[in-house]
Amino acid sequence: MEYIVGIDLGTTNSLVAYMQGDQPVVIPGVDGSNLVPSIVALDPLPAPTAEGESSPPRPTVTVGNSARRALIATPERAIYSVKRLMGRGIEDIAEELKLFPFRIAPDVQPGEVLRIQLGEMNFTPSEISAYVLRQLKRNAERFLGEPVKKAVITVPAYFNDAQRQATRDAGRMAGLEVLRLVNEPTAAALAYGLDRATESGQHARTVAVYDLGGGTFDISILKLNDGIFEVMATNGDTHLGGDDIDNLLLVVALDEIRTEHGVDLRQQPDAVQALRKAVIEAKITLSAETTAKLDIELPGGDRYQREIPRAVYEQLIAPVLERTAGPCRQALSDAGVRPEQIDEVVLVGGSTRIPAVRRLVDEIFQLNARGRRPHMELNPDEVVAVGAAVQASILAGNSAATDQLLLLDVTPLSLGIEALGGVVARVLQRNSTIPASATEHFTTGVEGQTNVAIHVLQGERELAKDCRSLARFDLKGIPPMPAGLPRIEVKFLIDANGILQVSAREQRSGTEAQIEVKPTYGLTDEQVEAMILDSFDHAESDFAERQLIEARLEADTILSAVAKAPENGAWQRLTDAERAAIFAARDRLIAVQPGSDLKAIREATTALDQATRRFAELMMDQAVSQAMRGKTMEAANRTLNVDQAEIHAPHPFAQAEIEENAAVGSGETREGNE
Repeated sequence: MEYIVGIDLGTTNSLVAYMQGDQPVVIPGVDGSNLVPSIVALDPLPAPTAEGESSPPRPTVTVGNSARRALIATPERAIYSVKRLMGRGIEDIAEELKLFPFRIAPDVQPGEVLRIQLGEMNFTPSEISAYVLRQLKRNAERFLGEPVKKAVITVPAYFNDAQRQATRDAGRMAGLEVLRLVNEPTAAALAYGLDRATESGQHARTVAVYDLGGGTFDISILKLNDGIFEVMATNGDTHLGGDDIDNLLLVVALDEIRTEHGVDLRQQPDAVQALRKAVIEAKITLSAETTAKLDIELPGGDRYQREIPRAVYEQLIAPVLERTAGPCRQALSDAGVRPEQIDEVVLVGGSTRIPAVRRLVDEIFQLNARGRRPHMELNPDEVVAVGAAVQASILAGNSAATDQLLLLDVTPLSLGIEALGGVVARVLQRNSTIPASATEHFTTGVEGQTNVAIHVLQGERELAKDCRSLARFDLKGIPPMPAGLPRIEVKFLIDANGILQVSAREQRSGTEAQIEVKPTYGLTDEQVEAMILDSFDHAESDFAERQLIEARLEADTILSAVAKAPENGAWQRLTDAERAAIFAARDRLIAVQPGSDLKAIREATTALDQATRRFAELMMDQAVSQAMRGKTMEAANRTLNVDQAEIHAPHPFAQAEIEENAAVGSGETREGNE
């Protein structure tokens, strides 16, 4: 069976999901967590190659939780929130460089594809995102037991053409055929509307999707009617999210530390990242508690301690949150609806867990006055991936739950060309339903003109210099004619992914030219192919490294379980010899786990697993005895919720601990993209 998965490539966390029958399922990673932190890091370089070897050592790239540790230990070799850099130029990210540890390759010039320096290597944002996508692809293949080659990937609704093309490049480098790019708020609406969209006779509902994640903000107004999801308007800011809240808290802490302790942490990247981790944890705490505490040890032994009341925190972040109000009101205006005409509001993204965000949404859409509350029934971190899986199922046509659904999305920004005098002549207006095409006619302004330069633009400003340049091409070979006589037809065609093709034709002579827009900050086909070939060249070593990482994770899990074993009453029922055998196997695994000998790690893990079998049996016997006290066998089985097959499952002790750790890991990262 060929699976098409849905992927939420997020700023802070990424997820992959698929449709299992009529239900979307989020696929967990090897550590049991559904969330894969969008962090990529280079491990320290391996030892130099032996004399005579032709290739230099190549550092290992890690992704997710294993890469998270590098943010503090070796921040110059790690990167996060790279989604904020997708499709952007060096002139766009000046503010980012002040607070993020992004090191741009020194030879990058304005107008070129960004390259970020990690250690001794350089990567484009698309390459870094491709590593995250590869990890999600591997997770899906491990879970499904089948190759995964096709995907639907979500993007912020307000991503421009360059940012969308950069996302497609990342998918291609990861070995995925990107069948569709879906706007994130639209995907969330698909997830929420799945259960009710196909109910016969249901009246149309107007829905607002407010999506505030780690790095981007989107607002979309949709109409849902009898299985048709029609986007009426969209707006947003691709540079606004939880990262900006983190930065506000970080700046306050850095300034106070410099004033009170005379230490400028800005010159110490590892200390800045430790402080950033602490303020993120404080932010998450303030979503549930009225106060949070910062307690950080500073270089030199001093401590920075600060209590943050929620009221002070909300006052600090109010300007960031207020920036979401303008796009919301503009989207309502563009859709031609008033706040009281919105039937439902859906909250998406970890940052919507902030109580002040919910109050702002209540105010904008007048929910309290109507006795309503925004929807958060689905996990706001997972809802976009679930919606992507629904769209993947629509394209695959393999689920009865989605075969009657139709998605009508829109283009977020106007598209046009530069006309005489540097003004913008719009051809496709923003919020046009896609796929879409539009045609405009132009003429020449110079006598005998035989060549016309077509400059394709995207944006809402009136002058070309204020809009984003997407492409330039020439219509050559026009027969010389008096000014104003040639009739030049310019046609814009934008597909369901938001990717643009532009053609121009002089109607009197039939001369024509066309271009598939390759954004200024996209990658050329040659660059993408080179990156793909590079991944092929290193496929074997990358696979071996992945196996080693997974073996170490498995070892971590069982070592954690063994550490908790003495707390269980069954531990005392073991003989001294059995406990000694467990400790010996544990020590052996601890000794080999940090190394690179995959076979040794696996053998030591298996040995420890075998040594704990007797303890696992005693744990199970103890649980059964407790459940059976004063009950019939049938009642006991209902209490335990186990059957004979479960009692005799292989390695129940290790499996129980793995499941417990998975649940804890998921909970710890649940609000990671606030």
